[in-house]
Amino acid sequence: MPIGDPVLAFVTLESTNKTAAELLKLSKVQHGAVILAHEQTSGRGQRGRVWNSVPGADLMVSIVLKPTHLRAEDQFALAKLAALAVAEVVQAMVRAEVRVKWPNDVLVERRKVAGILIKNEVVGELVQSCIVGIGINGNSQDFPEDLMATSLRLETGREIDLTDLRMRLCQALDRRWAAWEAGDTGQDRTYAELLWSRGRWSPVVLDGNGVLARPMDVDKHGRLIVELEGGQVGAFDLDRLRFGPR
Repeated sequence: MPIGDPVLAFVTLESTNKTAAELLKLSKVQHGAVILAHEQTSGRGQRGRVWNSVPGADLMVSIVLKPTHLRAEDQFALAKLAALAVAEVVQAMVRAEVRVKWPNDVLVERRKVAGILIKNEVVGELVQSCIVGIGINGNSQDFPEDLMATSLRLETGREIDLTDLRMRLCQALDRRWAAWEAGDTGQDRTYAELLWSRGRWSPVVLDGNGVLARPMDVDKHGRLIVELEGGQVGAFDLDRLRFGPR
């Protein structure tokens, strides 16, 4: 079944990821199903941050995926697929440069246009199912300056058809999913090439200390590989490293 079918639409939900998890637990959704909300009252981003969105203005979906034979240690591959699908759709609509900010934000120049939150169910050594929560700023226009956010409407100057945006997203993810399932590992190179700040010195907080680091790549566990000022190269997860202000 292709990604994007069926679409289960709700007027208001606490969280599309939460509803998707509940439906998945009851075996009421299969691979490719999309849970959509026009309003999300308790959306979450990375590190438990609140995902703010104007009701009816932006795209808020969770997509159910069921990989075959994906080992738990390799599960960041799903995050790459999702981020690249979002970046592909956004880049096709805007003229400015689109980048992936590790681990799962999508930026237009320096401003965040989309966020991704993934929840995997692991049984033994394998990933049994995955819920990919995606929020894309479609038509919102008023953002606090400290959020460093933008929307497709602000970037394009026109109103965004959210149904069309959802369909584009699902088609892009479906293409990348099919290629990945067939053994194509090209997403690893593409993800690295799209990394925001790759090859540039950027302020980061590492183990609570502010330092400069130069992002290089991401390892298979989803850790960001960076070069530090002293020349040392290391791989760090979110518990140890985060970017400073953009």
